[in-house]
Amino acid sequence: MSEEANDHQYLTYDEARTRKVAAEAAIAELELAKVRNDLALVGDVVKAWDDVLSAMKAKLLALPTKMGPILSVETDAAIIQSKLDEQIRDCLNELSNYDPISDPTGASIPVAEPEDGDDGPETAAETKRKPVGRPKKTAKFAK
Repeated sequence: MSEEANDHQYLTYDEARTRKVAAEAAIAELELAKVRNDLALVGDVVKAWDDVLSAMKAKLLALPTKMGPILSVETDAAIIQSKLDEQIRDCLNELSNYDPISDPTGASIPVAEPEDGDDGPETAAETKRKPVGRPKKTAKFAK
């Protein structure tokens, strides 16, 4: 056992109580910082960075597919360089405005928990199902 662990074995009641109160105060301060959004959970930060880097990877991997047909007809190196530079800057500009809280379609992802009385999203009205297309052929019997 370490010295610190041995020190905790022989604490007086007052010392143990002081440690407990200090620990509870530290926990309360962390919870308050979390409520005020002054504290970020490691998992949330990792997820946000993962989203940003995944979006960057997708954008960069799409460049050859997007630019291949455009650049295949060009023979001037300066024009090719200019077009590539423009597309890379557009990609970086778009990524600089990336918000990891929203999905790629632009719809915001809710971060708050639903309220106690909330049963979740309401279901859509029931649709009337009608057949689509031309009517089925009926079988004709030979006489």
